[in-house]
Amino acid sequence: MSPNAEALAHAARRSRLLAALQEDSAAPAVPIALVKRTSNLFRDRETGPRHRIDLGDFDHVVGIDTSCNTVEVEGMTTYETLVAATLLHGMMPAVVPQLKTITVGGAVAGVGIEATSMRQGLVHHTILELDVLLPDGRIVHCTPDNEHRDLFFGFPNSYGSLGYALRLVLRTLPVLPCVRVEHIGFDKPAEFFAVLAEACESDADFVDGVVFGPGSLVLNVARFENDAPWLSNYEFERIYYRSLLEMPVDHLSAHDYLWRWDTDWFWCSRNFGAQNPLVRRLFGPEHLNSRTYTRLMRLNARWGVTKRLAECRGLHTESVIQDVDIPLRAAPVFLDFLRREIGILPVWICPVRMPDPHAHFALYPLEAGTLYVNFGFWDVVECREAHEAGHFNRLVEQEVLRLGGIKSLYSDSFFTREEFDRAYGADVYAGLKQRYDPEGRAPHLYDKCVLGR
Repeated sequence: MSPNAEALAHAARRSRLLAALQEDSAAPAVPIALVKRTSNLFRDRETGPRHRIDLGDFDHVVGIDTSCNTVEVEGMTTYETLVAATLLHGMMPAVVPQLKTITVGGAVAGVGIEATSMRQGLVHHTILELDVLLPDGRIVHCTPDNEHRDLFFGFPNSYGSLGYALRLVLRTLPVLPCVRVEHIGFDKPAEFFAVLAEACESDADFVDGVVFGPGSLVLNVARFENDAPWLSNYEFERIYYRSLLEMPVDHLSAHDYLWRWDTDWFWCSRNFGAQNPLVRRLFGPEHLNSRTYTRLMRLNARWGVTKRLAECRGLHTESVIQDVDIPLRAAPVFLDFLRREIGILPVWICPVRMPDPHAHFALYPLEAGTLYVNFGFWDVVECREAHEAGHFNRLVEQEVLRLGGIKSLYSDSFFTREEFDRAYGADVYAGLKQRYDPEGRAPHLYDKCVLGR
């Protein structure tokens, strides 16, 4: 389909949506929600009556402009689809979240990060235009300098409470065919974070890292290259995160590098036995991916298998699935807290900094000029002692606030309303809610992300 035909097809989908919404104008006065076929949220989803809107048709790449380094894409498009389209043109989205099933609209309404974030920021720092379907059925076009610039800067981290992204224009970056990755080992956190900061100021294209243990930290510094002496593949029998401890230097195709974490969901595939060679072969490469593990995780949550097995061993469990951004100056302190109080390993490390110090995204405020370190830790904490619900997650939240950091809201949160309001731009959000959802058709951000309403 030609670029012009794609634009016309998008316009037709938009017209059909507006017509359908007009027919639904007399729908019951209940909160709106998306029809979701997949989800990368790791908190309880809404229950109770909802007026569900199906935006599943808005999953196309509308156009790619190689001269301006931009891509026009619909909100329900997965990054798997978007990356495949852009790589054909020698480009990639400026920030590609780690999992193939994450949608572009979801990464903007939430928070998306990856190893280019030390220079490119979060996914929402890469948007240039945004069309939002408001809770009342209107569609508004938002740019950094038009009449809806307040929504442009207020939409990220709103999680559907201000509407849904229908169409976005994102920045892209040129790519080369291959990526050379250097794995640098450290036994002292202070040295690890110091070299990480230096790598962020270098000519590296990608920087991330993994904490395997108190004296085992690996910094990954990667650069594009035209040719490679070999290309490793981690889509089936080999496991990527293990290679960090085994290979000082590695080479991957650009495609395989961007999806290096998806095959084993970082390292979480071990919870399903998928790192056992026999089980891995039974899964087969077509089922070794985040899509499969997400389905298995939701089945486990529904049936409570892991919890029952732990109870048989006399253990109490709590899922701690979190990504938090901590100022670099406090990163060693937070890592020590994680080791001491939470005990989850490995931990993913990813530096992030706002590319434009003048752009203020109110609902996920980062300090201009500050290098942050994202800590990703995802597992179940088991202990003999019973605690109140959310005990370990609450410890994390308190330490994040104490150190001047901020936490992503895709998973369980236990903030008080006052803590939440201070951290996530409550005053600005109230104004946005009044302007774009005055009837309260979408849930409030706190109600949705903390209370699960």
